[in-house]
Amino acid sequence: MKVTRLDLDGTGSPFGLVTKILKIESDLKIPVPIDELAQQLDIQRIEEFETEGFEGGLLTDEGRSTGIILVNKSARGGRRRFTIGHELAHFLILSHAPVEPGKFLCSRADMQRWDVNQNDRYKRMEAEANKFSALILMPPPALRKFIEAKRNPDIAHALETANHFDVSKEAGARAYAEYHDELVAIVVVNENKVLRVHKHRNFPRMSVKRLDEVPSGSYLRRAKSHELRKPSNVVETLAGIWLDVEYGKPAPALFEQIYIQASGFALIMLWAEPADEDEYDRDEDRTSKRRLQDRLSRHDRR
Repeated sequence: MKVTRLDLDGTGSPFGLVTKILKIESDLKIPVPIDELAQQLDIQRIEEFETEGFEGGLLTDEGRSTGIILVNKSARGGRRRFTIGHELAHFLILSHAPVEPGKFLCSRADMQRWDVNQNDRYKRMEAEANKFSALILMPPPALRKFIEAKRNPDIAHALETANHFDVSKEAGARAYAEYHDELVAIVVVNENKVLRVHKHRNFPRMSVKRLDEVPSGSYLRRAKSHELRKPSNVVETLAGIWLDVEYGKPAPALFEQIYIQASGFALIMLWAEPADEDEYDRDEDRTSKRRLQDRLSRHDRR
């Protein structure tokens, strides 16, 4: 690797840092060798530590000339890689100030903060570290190219994204929803409660919020069973179950797909298509299967 911290001097945003890194490391391998990159950027070593309260940490001097990244010993695979990226961001973004001098300690909740626009400095700092980690582990040019090749929305493609970039299933699903050309949302569920929603910026407004029960009319709840760790079929569902549909206006077409994980966790993919006034009348004479086939066919021709 050729990039140095001097190359990143004067840049303090996650996107700006990743842009500079990718410009210099134009042939960066996928999956990104995050351990090697961290060491190239003056991280002395990466150590495991045993803890129940924290996912990762960073030890550094006052001038932040070098650093040591700490990773929860129980973290493996994509979760471990994301933590390293997160702590590397704290090291590189000089405006990030630790609670204790020379020591950052980051919890599991910190790894799930994504709102970089909030007024709380600590939460914004953690969100910026997450943004950097996601961007460097799934570089946007490579991510867009990979997703574009997959065409029709399918939760199996979100899982393939996670595998290709060696990140967690949720990280891959989040990136898939955000970067797909179609209006896609991924709902993370545990024991029929909504934990998080990752969605395309133009996805319709949802009526279901964090910690709400998954709607009883959803495919997850109404189907008799779903096979573990195997994506379901894509089925049409009533838009009003998930979306805030404006009274008197045609609702978007909404499709749902399920992926059941272990321990009560599940991913639900929602795919919305804005209502077309002319098509709205025609839809009454078509079955949901026919509508889905027509939409998949149109998408394939693009």
